[in-house]
Amino acid sequence: MGEMPFWKAKSLEDMTDTEWESLCDGCGLCCLNKLEDWDTGEIAWTSIRCTLLDGESCRCKDYPNRQATVPDCIQLTPKAVREITWLPPTCGYRLVAEGRDLYWWHPLISADPETVHAAGISVRGRTVAEDGIDVDDYEDYLVTWPLEVGQENVE
Repeated sequence: MGEMPFWKAKSLEDMTDTEWESLCDGCGLCCLNKLEDWDTGEIAWTSIRCTLLDGESCRCKDYPNRQATVPDCIQLTPKAVREITWLPPTCGYRLVAEGRDLYWWHPLISADPETVHAAGISVRGRTVAEDGIDVDDYEDYLVTWPLEVGQENVE
């Protein structure tokens, strides 16, 4: 028997920075703009990506300095992961926080950062950049797939 993977052996709080960062599967879903209904708190997803998200690699173009460019970029912390209701059901942080295992396509399982794209989980090829889109027009870009993606893989 090999050693238990860190995401099963450690809590989110006990992970090193490197382990924490590796839990990100690179899907880009959390970097999509969302609309919140002020009355109900319901979240509606759009296909509009953050200005810093590369639509092909699904990675932030300036991750270390992202909050300087995008002040409302949400820093995921163990506390935030447990409180944010809109993290997609396939999110590695959410899965580990819920005591569940990562999916087969997660780079920590597959050892290949491309499997998240091959499995159809990521936002690759499905988004438009927010630059030049008026916030009043965001409703024209509503999508449901971020919360459906990967559901065929759920037991």
